[in-house]
Amino acid sequence: MTAQLPLDLGHRPALGRADFLVGPANREAVAWIDRWPDWPAAASGVRGLALVGAPGSGKSHLAAAWQARSGASAIATAAAAGAATADAVLIDAPSLPDPEIESALFLLYERLGARRGSILLVTTLPPTQTRFALPDLASRLATFPVAALAAPDDVLLAGLLAKLFADRQLRVAPEVVAYLLPRMERSFAAAQALVAALDARALAERRPVTVALAGQVLGAIEPTLD
Repeated sequence: MTAQLPLDLGHRPALGRADFLVGPANREAVAWIDRWPDWPAAASGVRGLALVGAPGSGKSHLAAAWQARSGASAIATAAAAGAATADAVLIDAPSLPDPEIESALFLLYERLGARRGSILLVTTLPPTQTRFALPDLASRLATFPVAALAAPDDVLLAGLLAKLFADRQLRVAPEVVAYLLPRMERSFAAAQALVAALDARALAERRPVTVALAGQVLGAIEPTLD
């Protein structure tokens, strides 16, 4: 059978708060997000939270849900920080350290304090362990409470796989998920990569996603685990 060239047409993941799967690994972080705007205020007046987790842990989904609810501006550049007028902002820490953006973020922090605004800092490490170029900014962000996203357990990982398949409109039998769970890397990022690979392979070969196909794809991705 001739393989079909898969076209990367993209897909629209469900990123609403109701679509976020909750389990022991992320329940505390979800509770913090749901608690907004009732976050503790610093002496400056800023209400802040550091959302911490490994790549693919669900930070972006949870941050997007908070942004939709709060109307926050996403800040990734010094220009965006300088132009921000919203009372809530979303900051992605992987863009740090950077003296230019940090200086702009410090001024933004001070403006938000005067308005008792909110900051959600999305990061892979707590602020106290993150490298900053500007000590004044570091000291302020270090006061934020930390909401951590841990590695998923079996129940949460199974739910995540089911959601990722559904996002791509793939009908997958429960035995496929049961087959993947003990054999795949236990992370959100690995689940996303695996589902994408299965989708591409199924499309290229015009096959449904079955246990047999899952074994072939998983063996190519993680030959030592299968």
